[in-house]
Amino acid sequence: MALEQPVTTGGALTSRQQERRVRILTTAIELASAGGYEAVQMRDVAARADVALGTLYRYFASKDHLLAAAWAHWAAQLEPRITARPLRGDSMAERAGDFLRRSTRAFERNPRLGAAVLATMSSTDPNVLEPQHQGSELIARILMGVMEPLDRPTAEGIRAVLSHVWYSALLTWVRRGQTDMAEVYGVLDQACHLLLDPRE
Repeated sequence: MALEQPVTTGGALTSRQQERRVRILTTAIELASAGGYEAVQMRDVAARADVALGTLYRYFASKDHLLAAAWAHWAAQLEPRITARPLRGDSMAERAGDFLRRSTRAFERNPRLGAAVLATMSSTDPNVLEPQHQGSELIARILMGVMEPLDRPTAEGIRAVLSHVWYSALLTWVRRGQTDMAEVYGVLDQACHLLLDPRE
């Protein structure tokens, strides 16, 4: 009997495979939302998603790979909600800050899921890199739109710094027991104003 090959995610999925993949990701998100990183066990995901454990591993090589993909899926669902309303503010700094605040509220509303997906960011599993990049593209696309008046290299540099600040602030929030989101918002606002406020 031939060994089954890993399922690809580069647009080659059949409709049935795509439905199964979404079901797996939705199940992982539900488990992480209820119990955080430790609650996502591959056997439990397989059982709840009604797929064989071997099938689950064909889609996702590890728990971190699964959670990183869940982050990309979650971000894709968040993007229409964030972009449905124009960003508020009279300056680039204010509009960038408004976007980062809206993105951060998703973590505030679902802190266990937020902590679980953040835990995968430091994973050494090479399989997490592609879904992490897909999730990060949301931040990049919208921030680059905010910074259209700037030349591309400058905007890219500021986008990279703001992304790192956002990630670092969220990690600090997780490590402190998710008790002070106001500090995260303050750090984000300060970074936006330092980097984007017009200078004389």
